[in-house]
Amino acid sequence: MTKLLPVPVTTLPRVQDRMTFLYLEHCVVHREDGALTAKDERGIIHVPAASLLTVLLGPGTSISHQAMSLLGECGTTAIWVGENSVRYYAHGRSLASSTRLLLEQASRVSSPQKRLRVARQMYCMRFKNEDVSGLTMQQLRGREGARIRAVYRDNSKRTGIPWGRRDYHPDDFDASDPINKALSAAHAALYGVVHSVIVALGCSPGLGFVHTGHERSFVYDIADLYKADTTIPIAFDVAAEEMEDLTGTTRRRVRDKVFELKIIETAVRDIHQLLGTEEMEDLSVNVVSLWDYQHQQVAGGSNYAFTMDDDPPW
Repeated sequence: MTKLLPVPVTTLPRVQDRMTFLYLEHCVVHREDGALTAKDERGIIHVPAASLLTVLLGPGTSISHQAMSLLGECGTTAIWVGENSVRYYAHGRSLASSTRLLLEQASRVSSPQKRLRVARQMYCMRFKNEDVSGLTMQQLRGREGARIRAVYRDNSKRTGIPWGRRDYHPDDFDASDPINKALSAAHAALYGVVHSVIVALGCSPGLGFVHTGHERSFVYDIADLYKADTTIPIAFDVAAEEMEDLTGTTRRRVRDKVFELKIIETAVRDIHQLLGTEEMEDLSVNVVSLWDYQHQQVAGGSNYAFTMDDDPPW
């Protein structure tokens, strides 16, 4: 058996330069050199793993150890999802080897003042040319609620699809009407992309600024920045066309819109902006440091043992 060498990390595309996602179901996923293969009764497809941001693994999917090894080497996030990709189960490793962004995220979410500033920044990204600097969280939520109702109302008028309210049944997808099914499928696809960006950058999906208490709180925070331009109009369009494959059509259109609007690149930029960090990625850096109360951190990989008669090594 030929030994497959790891993909050199310095040759990998940056997060913002990758394609959106690949959804797979009822197939066997394996590896052939640097390509991911998916096989079913219709044949085999080959996809360059390093070009993908995420692979959504749906029901009936079997994936080999070598395929997962390839995804890990390429920093491509594998997400296990339910039927039609509307339920998240688990995800694999990401591209990041540094906790720089994660530490900044934890610092800002742990301070009420910093957290409110980030929340205001998020709303500023949606309320163009509006001053929200003096608004409380309650006022921000009220303004966002009015804005999103207007978005639904405008799309309903544009497409002729009646709109009442968001009606989502997590345990019974088919219990919703077509527009709510399309919205669920569209949002789930967007969540998968945003989730992958977040973990690829080394941030925590669970440390949200507006949303809280859920393992994907930050995912919902970031995804909400783009719904009005992506998932909501797409869902209304698909529902209006009465497509037979409603969820599949919705998912593919979200994929294309994410690529068209460069949502991945935008999300990377927005996350860096919200966390006050520069957009720089050195994927070859893999340094372990030790925390120190006075110096914040000291170099790892050293023996700091000393006797009482010696001066401390720092």
